[in-house]
Amino acid sequence: MSRLAAGALSALLGALIGVGVLVVLERPVAEVIAPVAAVATEVASTPADPGGGDAPTRAPTSETPEPVTEPVRVVIPAIDVDADLVPVGLNPDRSMEVPDFGEAGWYEPGPRPGEPGPAVIAAHVDSVAGPDVFFRLTDLEPGDEIAVEHADGARSTFTVRDTEQQHKDDLPVERIWNDTDATLLRLITCGGEFDAQRRSYESNVIVYAVAGG
Repeated sequence: MSRLAAGALSALLGALIGVGVLVVLERPVAEVIAPVAAVATEVASTPADPGGGDAPTRAPTSETPEPVTEPVRVVIPAIDVDADLVPVGLNPDRSMEVPDFGEAGWYEPGPRPGEPGPAVIAAHVDSVAGPDVFFRLTDLEPGDEIAVEHADGARSTFTVRDTEQQHKDDLPVERIWNDTDATLLRLITCGGEFDAQRRSYESNVIVYAVAGG
């Protein structure tokens, strides 16, 4: 296995990845997508991935990069995003924790934004109160800039390469986490049609970005 212990990858791929909001009559409810079942413990490189990818871990490589401090804010001028970043992990049921409304969450078991591999940031799309952090995520276009500010004042910048929308039953794990040392960022929220019976969005929106310009 490349740079990832089998147990760590299995735990990650067993998680419920994807963040969104279920619009209900009385209160907002956050939803995560269904478990990714029967995924191989080795994630192979996939040429179709617009930004490359890597298994999300901070394990050192042969050339250890400079340390990256904790990310604290995400700024995306093209869609008027300027939000606090908080770490999220896994719940006891192996679902991915979700940030509070008005915040974005970076997936702490994976790479930090600015480290080698694909870091993941997730946020809600909306609630009964109105639009939330990633409400306009589908408006991002190739070339748009994403900036992540760190606790030490450093700033990691990324450029959008592509955006896709997939049904929650078809999470493109092989495109989100591939095997590469490139410094990447993925943004995830809910999207697509809203299923009133299930009180959830049917799909996920995923933005692929690469470090620099």
